[in-house]
Amino acid sequence: MKAKYLPLAILMLFLTHTELKAQFGFSHEIGFITGPVAFQSDYGERSDFETNAGNVGFGIGIVHYLNFSYRADCNCYSRDTYFNDHFKVRNEIDYHVTNLNNFGPEASDDDFGGLKLRNHNGKAKVLELGTQLEYFPMSIRDFAAGVYKIAPYFSFGAHFVSYNPEISSDFENYNGLNSQVQNPNTGQFESVFFQGFLPGDGKFGGLDDSPGSTWAITFSTGIRYKLSAYSDLLLDARWHYYTSNWVDGLNPDPRPVNRANDWIFWLNVGYIYYLD
Repeated sequence: MKAKYLPLAILMLFLTHTELKAQFGFSHEIGFITGPVAFQSDYGERSDFETNAGNVGFGIGIVHYLNFSYRADCNCYSRDTYFNDHFKVRNEIDYHVTNLNNFGPEASDDDFGGLKLRNHNGKAKVLELGTQLEYFPMSIRDFAAGVYKIAPYFSFGAHFVSYNPEISSDFENYNGLNSQVQNPNTGQFESVFFQGFLPGDGKFGGLDDSPGSTWAITFSTGIRYKLSAYSDLLLDARWHYYTSNWVDGLNPDPRPVNRANDWIFWLNVGYIYYLD
């Protein structure tokens, strides 16, 4: 899906929800989420603690729920079915930014390759719009009535993703993507972005700062805490797997060394308010 079709997708989503409400009846919940994002990309070494701890950004989101256990049109409970009492539909818009750096043994080497890796930086800027189906093992009605304070849930869904990566170098004489610096070991001038060292099919070999769009498959698990009759606190652990490996602007060949697409782990907290 191209970005120009995004308004049409939003309109279709709204019309679908309107039709669902006319047929079945439901209530709404709105809220926000925020928290740290661990971006698992091609920067750094796989399964390296320093990489995982260093490439952490921050995300925010606005969320909207369709609650089928209660009908806003009549201020009454909906028909008591398993689906109505255990499922919600969650729609959201998220934005997260992560500064990316190369960590691990190769970046720590004293040779010129390690020097270039240490000075190569990136930034992943990602906007997501999507829907998840949330499953609550315990009764949604009982939780809303205050029978218990905590309600766990699991969710699965898909997001449309728009990304706009940045790539840069910390070399003092850096003045463009095609800049070259002198290799102190050989005396030869080489690209600061080591296109020969990291080949690929992007704009700069294994690097590409072009904006683009893709999809994400999302999984999450979390809990809701009943704060009041009309509000909940939320703790959510999420995994987004992207169908593109260019979200971070880095996609070097050859494979299977680079065998996984970009993905994130997002731990967030949120506040949810029930609308009449």
